[in-house]
Amino acid sequence: MDKLLMVMTTFPDVATAQAAAEGIIAQRLGACVKQLAPCTSTYRWQSSIESEQEVPLLIATCALRYPALEQYIQTRHPYQVPEIVAWPLEQALPAYADWVAQETGETPNV
Repeated sequence: MDKLLMVMTTFPDVATAQAAAEGIIAQRLGACVKQLAPCTSTYRWQSSIESEQEVPLLIATCALRYPALEQYIQTRHPYQVPEIVAWPLEQALPAYADWVAQETGETPNV
């Protein structure tokens, strides 16, 4: 049985984030992609402190789909080093877990 994950990534604008969300769903790499409100990220890049507007995505998926999801995001992302992080979901409504598993082609283990 596979674990459910919540994956987060960010994109530089709404259009790029929306295109990624649609591709993720179309390829069954995630069951649901939530596009959050734009935010400001501050970070160090190449010895300089930067602040940029970004659009976060939260992606519900199964652990077995994570490698393909990571690859999908990384190969289509405009950043050299995109933020792609994941958390295991310890609890979920069983019907929701089943739906995520069905939409990603996996069997849930929550």
